[in-house]
Amino acid sequence: MSKSTDGQDLTLVGPGTVMGEMMRQYWIPAALSSELSVDGDPMRLMLLGEQLIAFRDSSGRVGVLDHQCPHRCASLFLGRNEQDGIRCVYHGWKFDVDGRCLEMPNIPPPQDFKEKVRAKSYKVRECAGLIWVYMGARAEAPPMPMHEALFVPEQDLTVTILQREANWLQGLEGDIDTSHFGFLHAGHINPDDFEEGHPARHTVSNRAPEYKVTETDWGTMYGAFRPESDDRTHWRMAHFSLPFWTQTPNADFADHVVAKAWVPMDDTHTLLISIYGGRAKGATYSTSKLKSGGGIPGADALEYLPNTTDWYGRWRAVQNVGNDWQIDREAQRTNKIYTGIRNIVMQDQAVSESMGPIVDHTKEHLAPSDVMIARTRRRLLNAARAFANNGTVPPGVDDAEVFWNARAGSYYADAKIDWLEAYQEKLKTAIRWRAPSSQAAE
Repeated sequence: MSKSTDGQDLTLVGPGTVMGEMMRQYWIPAALSSELSVDGDPMRLMLLGEQLIAFRDSSGRVGVLDHQCPHRCASLFLGRNEQDGIRCVYHGWKFDVDGRCLEMPNIPPPQDFKEKVRAKSYKVRECAGLIWVYMGARAEAPPMPMHEALFVPEQDLTVTILQREANWLQGLEGDIDTSHFGFLHAGHINPDDFEEGHPARHTVSNRAPEYKVTETDWGTMYGAFRPESDDRTHWRMAHFSLPFWTQTPNADFADHVVAKAWVPMDDTHTLLISIYGGRAKGATYSTSKLKSGGGIPGADALEYLPNTTDWYGRWRAVQNVGNDWQIDREAQRTNKIYTGIRNIVMQDQAVSESMGPIVDHTKEHLAPSDVMIARTRRRLLNAARAFANNGTVPPGVDDAEVFWNARAGSYYADAKIDWLEAYQEKLKTAIRWRAPSSQAAE
């Protein structure tokens, strides 16, 4: 990538930007359902560069409104969440979850004009333990994306959120860059440390895999392959799905169910929302066991700072840019932990945040190992610019079922079989959570 305009179009997400307007066509996960209680405190919500307020009313419905009251622009964060609406404390104007003005108590009844006033509001749904927001202009929202993880019963799901102080694309690209695992996360581990057949063994026995990459109806996919001595090939399949979803290959393909959203709060802050389900509930290499019985060194539990009420106060890690991610140079020198940074998730976090708030892509020198990243950037730019220039509806907005065909994980296949043919065969025998003819999650 060499054009600075490409970098801007890829990374900027505010109102009126090329990428931001495309993202607004999709349903966006924004918070855990459990973060809002009936008639509880309003919550500041930064999403695609917009300052919003989320609240749950007396009937349990969730409202997501512009934080400024349409009367005199005082923040509704200060508002009273009561009796199926949020009331601005400045003059008492009250709004429901759809932004309708219900009361103007400081106006004499003959002069009341509440039917003409609306607070800016967005459509909301709840699914998989998450609050989803549709920020597009359609009168009728599109269907929910048909990611398989969304069909797993909530009791069998693990959903986590983590804030990252960097542009959304930097984090997402780490998820589709498979060769970094053998260094960043497992540079201190030998192949013999794993049992034979363990899915992580291949990432350290051959730290320079080859790749197959293709565009798909839902985005892009790659297969990182390593030939075996018995005429088989070991594959790690993973996906990017528009507009900001990834599926990582860190478990067995047959029962690995994951969907990870890199949701832009604004241009320089991102929420990583990870959804794991089924047999692979919470399954990643961060919990993989070695022959010794212990986990991968550096796979410590993630620690959070207490949430605060400011715009960036949710889901922040104890290890952060302000304390150099608590890097342990002695552990690095002795190769106890290759990076010296405990916790695999924080290792990813450190390298992406170390690039700066928005990386300058013109400084990069992409290599053959970055082919998935290059193809994904082009896929994003083409879809976003087609929408901006021609109004072409982005893939997966209306045809939400295309996401069903994405499944990540590792497996062996006959070396003579084409990689896409092998993928389709494995997909047929994988454990699925809902038939593809079913309606998208509601």
